[in-house]
Formats: sequence, structure tokens, C-alpha cells
Amino acid sequence: MAKRDYYDVLDVGKSASADEIKSAFRKLAAKYHPDKNPDGKKAAEEKFKEVAEAYEVLSDSEKRQRYDQFGHDGLRGTTMHSYQGQSFEDIFSAFGDLFGGSSRGRRGPRHGASLERGLVITFEEAAFGTKQSVEIARNEACSTCNGSGAAPGTSPVSCPYCRGLGEVQQSRGIFSVRTSCPRCRGKGTTIEKACSMCSGSGHKPWSGTIEVSVPAGVRDGQTLRLEGEGEPGDPGAPRGDLYLHLAVKEHPIFERHGADLIMQRAVTPSQAALGAKIDIPLLNGKAATLKVKAGTQSGQAYNLRGEGIKKLRGSGCGDLLVQIIVRTPAKLSSKQTELFRKLAELDKTDADPHKKGFFNRLKGKFID
Repeated sequence: MAKRDYYDVLDVGKSASADEIKSAFRKLAAKYHPDKNPDGKKAAEEKFKEVAEAYEVLSDSEKRQRYDQFGHDGLRGTTMHSYQGQSFEDIFSAFGDLFGGSSRGRRGPRHGASLERGLVITFEEAAFGTKQSVEIARNEACSTCNGSGAAPGTSPVSCPYCRGLGEVQQSRGIFSVRTSCPRCRGKGTTIEKACSMCSGSGHKPWSGTIEVSVPAGVRDGQTLRLEGEGEPGDPGAPRGDLYLHLAVKEHPIFERHGADLIMQRAVTPSQAALGAKIDIPLLNGKAATLKVKAGTQSGQAYNLRGEGIKKLRGSGCGDLLVQIIVRTPAKLSSKQTELFRKLAELDKTDADPHKKGFFNRLKGKFID
């Protein structure tokens, strides 16, 4: 399903200010909160994920500029969170600062956020598979405090405000709701003395490359999930994942349809009429010999079985369909002209067999 325009999702104009975008996000986030949609939690959750993605882009000046210029395609290669793999509670709590601690609380350590980026590969790499070194930027657990955020020799302590629950109960009119603890932000623990290396965050920025195996048979627009290659979670929680959105370059000869390949091969009128053996290039760099039958018509296709692309799910490969195009020479030598005239005489036809019938029909349209 095609993604909606992010400005339409937030119901703001393209000239909206940062404050207007933030205000629109707050309004929609409150609208799709699960406590307000008890009979439609699943639908509300999907709506909020869409709203969160739109806000992530439009609240970031660089991403917004790329989106305004190139649309959704302009975001390929940028670091994006994958909201589809997260629960409503995780996403809502990630934006807790925007709601003054009104995000939905949760117990226990939170798993790391997932990341997204694009990867461009060649047509051949998609067909046969490849290994790529992918550059990414993410956080890593601080080696000094092992991700706890507490200074060496100390440990996080139970939050006295929520008694380690990570959430508190608040009354709003006739309703009573649980929200993330404003002091520990849902962690259930606080740090008395912060680690000097990471300032208590437990994380340090990291950038580098990771090796990615792209399986044979992948398609343009397909997404690969690399488990555990996203952001680190709280101590004891799993890392997020990395989602790679593949963009496959076009090939100058071959066109792909599923696991099958299609190509065109030009032949001369004499080859089509008399038949011939012609060389056909294959995607693997080799060549095959194709026997063109006498009387082959332009547009007729021949099938080379098993010379297509490996099937991503299942065994075997697709086929290579070769469409024959009879190429009429644009310029003739004197010898060729003489031979074609003799051929026309043997055919006992006018050079334009439809000419006479056309003018006879046209003549009937007029009255002398």
C-alpha cells in the first residue's frame, strides 16, 4: 500500500512551522491513545504509527527538506525508526517529553529502537546475491558502565517516586490512568551518580560498517530485516533491528518479471525468413545459441528454460524469454537494393501492398 503524504497525515500545510507540526502531532497522538479507543485499539495503534512516522520526518529539518524535494523516495538512505515492529506503548513512551510525562507507562527494560536505511544494489547482485559493507550510525552500550549509566562501583537504584514500578496512577476526572513515572521515565530505576563517560545515558555514539548478506532473488523495493543491528535497549533488553530497503538498478538489456527475464534480440529480414543460429547474452556473462526458425515473425518469443533468476522462495530458476525483432535496414547498398527489388518481383507484389486498396476506398468517398 502506498504511503500517504505526511502533511495530509498530520493535517497541516506544507508551510507549517515547527510549532504547528508539534501541536498537530500532540493532538493526533492524544486522539489515537488506546485509553480513548477501547473498542478499536488495533486501528488506533496503526493510525498512531502513521502519525509518529510523519512527525519524525517533518520535525527533522534535513529529512523534511529531502521529503519536500523528492517525496518518500528522498528518505532512502536516511536513518528512520521502524514503527511497525514496536508496540503502541513503546512508541508513545518514546515521545513522552512532548506530553509532559503523559505517555503510557510500561514495566521492565525497554528494547532498543529499530533503524531503517536504503541500500542500492545492481541487477546482477539482486539476481545472484551479494555481500555488502553497509555504513550505519547508531549508539552502543557504554563500555565504562556496561550500559547502566551509573558510575563504576555504583548501580542504579529503585526509583523512590514509583517504587520501581516505572509507572504511576493518575486520576483525571472520573478516569484513572497509568502513566510513565515522570522521574525515571518508565525505567523503574534512577542513577545517583552518573557515569562520566556517557553522562548517565548508558550509550555512546558509534559509526562503522556491518557486513550484510543479500540473498539471491531479491526484488526492488524489498526490505531485509537484520535482527539486533539497531539501537541498544535498556540493560537486559534486546537491541532493535535494522531494516534495509533495497533499490535495484535497471539493466540495459534485461527486464525482470518475477523470476523470469525478458530481452529483445534483433535479426535481419533474411535471418527471420530463412532461419538462423544467433548468440544470446545471458545474465551470468555467458552466451547461449538460439535457433531461430524459418518464417519467424517480428515479436515472436523464444523460451530459454532455467536461464532466469533464482527463485527467492522455492527451488530452481525462472526462464529467459527472448523476443525477436525483425530489423529493417535503414540504408541499403546498391547490391542490397537490387536484391530486394528482385525479391519484390518474385513476390509479385507492389512495394506497398495496401496502397491500391487504400486509394480505391478513398476514391469512393468522393463524388465526381
